[in-house]
Amino acid sequence: MANRMAGACYVKVDGEQLYVEGSIEFPLTDVTREMLTSTSGVVGYKETPSIPYVAVSVYIDESFPFATLKNATDMTITAECANGMVYTLQGAALVGDIALNPIDGTTSLRFEGVKGILS
Repeated sequence: MANRMAGACYVKVDGEQLYVEGSIEFPLTDVTREMLTSTSGVVGYKETPSIPYVAVSVYIDESFPFATLKNATDMTITAECANGMVYTLQGAALVGDIALNPIDGTTSLRFEGVKGILS
C-alpha cells in the first residue's frame, strides 16, 4: 500500500481551528546556510538562524478570530498535515496585514514566532 503524502490539513490558533483553503507552509529547517567564496572558490559556509513561521490561506466566516489575531503576540499555532507531520509554532504573532479577498472569501496569514517544532 502507498504512503499517504498529502491531503487535508488543519491549522489551529491557540486551539481554535481555522478553515484552511488549501495552502499551508512552514520551514523544515531552523537555519539558513549560505556558501562563502573567495577568489579561489568556495571556502566554507555561514549559518544564520531562520525565523520560524506558518503561512496559511484560510476562509473567513462570522466566527473568524479577528480580535485574537490582531492583538495576541504569544500565540501557539499548530499545523497538522495529512502525512502525519505536525509543526508547532510557539510565541507567535501575526505579521503583515489581514486583507479579505471578497470574491472567494479568503485571506492569507503569516505567523512568525520564537520557536518552531516539527514532529
